[in-house]
Amino acid sequence: MLNRRILRTKAFKTLFSFSEDRSLSLKDSLSLLEISCEATRDLYLFMLSCVNPLTEEAARRIEAARSKFNPSEEERNPNMKFAGNAMAPILAEDPDFQKLLERKKLSWEPYDVLVRNLFDSIREKDYFKAYMAAPGHSLKEDARLFKKIFENEFEDNEELAQILEEMNIYWIDDLGYVLRFDMKAMDEIARTGRWTYPDLYPDATDHVFVSKLVANAVANYDRISADVAANVSKWESDRLFNTDIALIVLGVTEAESFDDIPVRATINEYVELTKFYSTPKSRSFVNGLLDRLIRAEMEEGRITKRL
Repeated sequence: MLNRRILRTKAFKTLFSFSEDRSLSLKDSLSLLEISCEATRDLYLFMLSCVNPLTEEAARRIEAARSKFNPSEEERNPNMKFAGNAMAPILAEDPDFQKLLERKKLSWEPYDVLVRNLFDSIREKDYFKAYMAAPGHSLKEDARLFKKIFENEFEDNEELAQILEEMNIYWIDDLGYVLRFDMKAMDEIARTGRWTYPDLYPDATDHVFVSKLVANAVANYDRISADVAANVSKWESDRLFNTDIALIVLGVTEAESFDDIPVRATINEYVELTKFYSTPKSRSFVNGLLDRLIRAEMEEGRITKRL
C-alpha cells in the first residue's frame, strides 16, 4: 500500500519530530514511524467504510418521504438504485472488514451531520443524476459511481478535513493518497465481488528501506546537520529551518545507505518534498546543499556510487 514516496514523507515527519524533541530515542522514533505508517491504512479503512453510511442515509430519506401523511407519486415509488447499490452489502457483510473497523474503533456514527451534508452534495451532482437515470443496475456501475464520489467529494472538504485532523494527527496530508487506494479497492470489488485487506508493505524491502533510513538518519543527525551548518554562512545558519535540515539529513543518509538508489533520484525526491513542507526558497537551498554535501562525501569515499 505504501510506496517509496510516501515512506520518505513518513521518514521526514519522524525525523522532524526527533529534531524538535531530542529526548526521543531511536526506539521511540521507530515506534512513531510504525504508528504513522499504520495510520495511513487506518484512514483507508475509515474512508472506505463511508460507503455504508451514505447508502443508509439515502434509504432513511426514502423511508421518511414514504411515511409522509400525503406522499407524492415519486415518494411512494422512489428510485431505489443508490439505496440498493451492490457495493454497500459487500462491505457490510465482509467479516474481516467489519472486525477491523470494530478493533480499530473506526465509525462514522459520530459524524452523521457530515454524512447528511455529503449526501446533499452528491445528489445534486450531474454524475449522480446520470447514474440514477440510467437503466439497469450492476456492481460495476455502482463501483464507478462510488469512485466518482471519492474523487469529487472528499479531498477539498473542509468539514471532513477538520474531523480527520481531530481523529488522528497522523492522517494529515494522507487523504489524497488514501482515496486513490479506496478507488482501487472499488475496482477490485467490481472485478472479484469481494474486498481484500491491502498489505501495508507490498514489497518487504520497503519496510527495510524506511526503517533503515530513519535509524541511520537519527544516528547521524548531529554529524550531517553540522556539515549543513559548516556549508552555509553564519547569517544563513541562524535562519535554517528544521524542516530543511531534516530533509537534507535524510537525503544524505539515503545516499550513504542505499547503493541501489541513484543519487540524482534521491536528491529529486527530497527537493520535491520541500514543495509541501518547507518555504518557497527551500527548493533551491535543499537542492544545492544536498548536491554539495553528497559530492563532498563521494570525494571522501563515504559514498561510493556515482552522482
